[in-house]
Amino acid sequence: MSSVPPPMGGYPNGYIPHLQNPAMNQRPYYPPQAQPQPQSLDLPEDKLKEKSMKWQQMNSKRYGEKRKFGFVEQQKENMPQEHLRKIIKDHGDMSSKKYRHDKRIYLGALKYIPHAVLKLLENMPMPWEQVREVPVLYHITGAITFVNEIPWVVEPIYLAQWGTMWIMMRREKRDRRHFKRMRFPPFDDEEPPLDYGDNILDVEPLEAIQMELDEDEDAAVYDWFYDHKPLVDTKFICGSSYKKWNLNLPIMSTLYRLAHQLLSDFTDKNYFYLFDLNSFITAKSLNLAIPGGPKFEPMYRDIDPVDEDWNEFNDINKIIIRQQIRTE
Repeated sequence: MSSVPPPMGGYPNGYIPHLQNPAMNQRPYYPPQAQPQPQSLDLPEDKLKEKSMKWQQMNSKRYGEKRKFGFVEQQKENMPQEHLRKIIKDHGDMSSKKYRHDKRIYLGALKYIPHAVLKLLENMPMPWEQVREVPVLYHITGAITFVNEIPWVVEPIYLAQWGTMWIMMRREKRDRRHFKRMRFPPFDDEEPPLDYGDNILDVEPLEAIQMELDEDEDAAVYDWFYDHKPLVDTKFICGSSYKKWNLNLPIMSTLYRLAHQLLSDFTDKNYFYLFDLNSFITAKSLNLAIPGGPKFEPMYRDIDPVDEDWNEFNDINKIIIRQQIRTE
């Protein structure tokens, strides 16, 4: 059926071709198709297994961790200490051909040695701890090892612990029970490094230096004072992150008494005005100089830099010697 073009000038108002001409409104007729009958759910056992396996395979490709174009980091399980010790021990002699490909990795790891030493010193056991176990992050070749922990502390507890150590160290200087004088250098030039597993692992560490607390006088801190992370998982510490704390009055008063040796007797904050960073920032912002303190170059100048004359900051012939910062 061919369509008829509209007459010149268009159709008159109110004339709609497919309503006025029923022939233009006809549609081709198609006989109804046979509707598919629903399948019976009573499938045999082998067919059900086959369908479930196909479904599993299809979804494992879709939602699996090994995607073709995406990188998914593998879950790293915590390994026992012996695993790392064996890696280090096996790589003791790098002259073996088995480790010829690891030499480049060892050279690349050298630039991270300072950070590894920093993390080791940062997590060093305190004098009141006999041993401290820490999580470790290591390369599978043993090229580099990091202590994977940040040693958070609660400041009043930490100060009180070192306050008691100050007393115990004075007794130690008198009695010399825990420390022996070392002979330097400890190793000869040709002597190989000591293996930790063979020489140090079985040696019993020296007892921790702890001051005996009074059960009645120090009752508020008696049970947990020398723990690795005191008061963790209690109402005084906010969660396991160990970042926020709120101690009650009996604990704070006991800690203050134990830390008294390290705390200053001066309560006037103005006494430390030459060691106060906020005062320096305020002085620099106001373009002022604190008496006895540093004089800063002005942050904002009112004059044009082109017209600026010689002054003490741009004069190359002048050596500025100021009054030294007072130290106590």
